[in-house]
Amino acid sequence: MAAPSHRRSLRSRRALVLSAAVVAAGVGAGVVVMNANAGTVDLYHQTLAAKDGWASSGTGTTGGAKADAAHTFTVSTRAQLVKALGSATDTTPRIIKVSGTIDANTDDSGKKLTCADYAAGTGYSLSAYLKAYDPATYGRSKLPSGTQESARAAAQKKQALNVTFKVPANTTIVGVPGTAAGITGGMLQVQNVDNVIVRNLAFAATEDCFPQWDPTDGDDGNWNSNYDSVTLRGATHVWADHNTFTDGPHFDSANPKYFGREYQIHDGSLDITKGSDLVTVSRNQFTNHDKTMLIGSSDTDSVGKLRVSIHHNVWKGIVQRAPLARIGQIHIYNNYYDVTTLNGYAPQYSINSRAKAQVVAENNYWKLPSGAKAAKLLSGDGTGSVKGSGNLVNGTVTDLVAVYNAASSKDLKTTVNWTPTLTTGLETSAAGLPTSLATTTGSGVLK
Repeated sequence: MAAPSHRRSLRSRRALVLSAAVVAAGVGAGVVVMNANAGTVDLYHQTLAAKDGWASSGTGTTGGAKADAAHTFTVSTRAQLVKALGSATDTTPRIIKVSGTIDANTDDSGKKLTCADYAAGTGYSLSAYLKAYDPATYGRSKLPSGTQESARAAAQKKQALNVTFKVPANTTIVGVPGTAAGITGGMLQVQNVDNVIVRNLAFAATEDCFPQWDPTDGDDGNWNSNYDSVTLRGATHVWADHNTFTDGPHFDSANPKYFGREYQIHDGSLDITKGSDLVTVSRNQFTNHDKTMLIGSSDTDSVGKLRVSIHHNVWKGIVQRAPLARIGQIHIYNNYYDVTTLNGYAPQYSINSRAKAQVVAENNYWKLPSGAKAAKLLSGDGTGSVKGSGNLVNGTVTDLVAVYNAASSKDLKTTVNWTPTLTTGLETSAAGLPTSLATTTGSGVLK
């Protein structure tokens, strides 16, 4: 290989001058991203590349690239973000630049809000709720109902109004480089809209103050919470790129137990449900979380939709759903999975294919600690398919489906009804992923 030249071309010098000028103009201007293959790219107006996963299909994903100056915003508080988003039905292209970390649990003046603030005036208290629905007296055959359940729902509604950010169509939301941009305690809701880009943001501490007890969920009941950090419901053409998702600083290991079950305050990291379609999830970091990515809300979610591409992401300290896929055509490639227990998050499985999902998983890399079994990396209900190739486990090519089926009573099918073609950037070997993805994924990488 020839030694790289350290001389800058005229084009490169011009790009650097342009970049310096933009930086000098401040965060209100565009940020020019250096790209060795494509020259300079304006981060805020960048669109999804051609053939980069399902979100590039058809009309592609351009977000707010056509936004005018009146619909280009820089926000640093919850109130500013709400104002910039405007009405969820307004399809005017808009670009929202997030500078710094926005705390969703604040009021319009910036005052910090607590769970007690949301519960105030509703009549809800956890102690009263626990007393009302103790299985020893209430039983286990029906969902909670009555005064305390109504009060819990009212308190949860108050929190939801504060922490849910409804994203309209034709929107780009991007973290300003160098500002530790992100949203803590909040949920971006992309519902029944088209053409949305979410990039360069750190999502943390998305917590439900008021989980509901469901004694009928499983053999022993469960506490179920609301709020995914990013939730897609009936959304189309969505690109989620270079974001970081974590429960931190409050990990599940700190959750108490009531009625013998974990009082779970976290839901999903990035869920893709209710007939969402044409989604590309690229170069994100998913860490310290349980139920991470759900594709399809139920076994009867929309047939012919739920087409998702998941590539070049890092999954570390994830218990399950990386992803759990139903019904759709899902391409999972060039991801790095570290299934070492982290901060109490002990992995159960990585990929679950069920409800006739058609998953193609190729050229991914799994790091297994000593004693862990490759047979537990996959899961399914006996109806889903996983067509696997080029997947490495600790550097060794492994037929994950064959290993799983040899140990399971519900075999994964090995053939799918489609062939991926939107594969820009697909690497034919997974060997280098642990190294390359360590510095090229998550928020804060884009400059």
